[in-house]
Amino acid sequence: MRDPIAQSLLSTVVTRLCIDQLRSARARRELYVGPWLPEPIPTDQRQDLTETAILGESLSFAFLVMLESLGPLERAVFLLREVFDYDYAEIAAIVGKSEAYCRQVLHRAHQHLEQRRPRFEVSRQQQERITSQFLDVSLGGDMQGLLNLLADDVVFVADSGGKAWGGPKPVHGADNVARGVLGGRRFLPPGIQGGIEEVNGQPAIVGYDDGRPVIVLLLDIEGERIRNIYQVTNPDKLHGIRTGN
Repeated sequence: MRDPIAQSLLSTVVTRLCIDQLRSARARRELYVGPWLPEPIPTDQRQDLTETAILGESLSFAFLVMLESLGPLERAVFLLREVFDYDYAEIAAIVGKSEAYCRQVLHRAHQHLEQRRPRFEVSRQQQERITSQFLDVSLGGDMQGLLNLLADDVVFVADSGGKAWGGPKPVHGADNVARGVLGGRRFLPPGIQGGIEEVNGQPAIVGYDDGRPVIVLLLDIEGERIRNIYQVTNPDKLHGIRTGN
């Protein structure tokens, strides 16, 4: 049986270390080359990571990107309350703040996240279908087909860390994004192979060069349109993706 005092102490130590790490990471990202995105996590063989709706949402790539808009303390309070179901007294003890302050922090975190949440739920079938269509029209060079899939205000974000191909800034607007996606094919390795795999609990496009993962594309879909495209080519963030055949 677990010792509640030891568990509480461990939670406090780990959370405070994580807050310190997040603050340090945020400072380091000021020197990061280009946009920063979370590391893709393969989940096709890890159903335990997405077995509940709460875990599934907290692991989704779009949600992790949204969390980046929160400060370290906001993020810690939000996760402790909404994901791990700690009560306010426990959270206050862990982060070293009052219960009233933690309630205010959680309220602010909810406000920030609600501003960025999609307005409509998307089924797994929609995700798979639209991801497959995106892959087909992109590989086929179908400009109009690609435009039909993109929201007017779509944003394309590429994380290369300065170590691979990828734009230095986010690209905005359907026409610019479509041209960038089709034009970016010339930077792909000639023998690249791949397809659709499950990453962060959703269908993702994964490309391999000689069995080595070189690109992961994740689509943030709302309704029948793609609102955000996240591309990760930084090799340091692709170690978790299994080696292709």
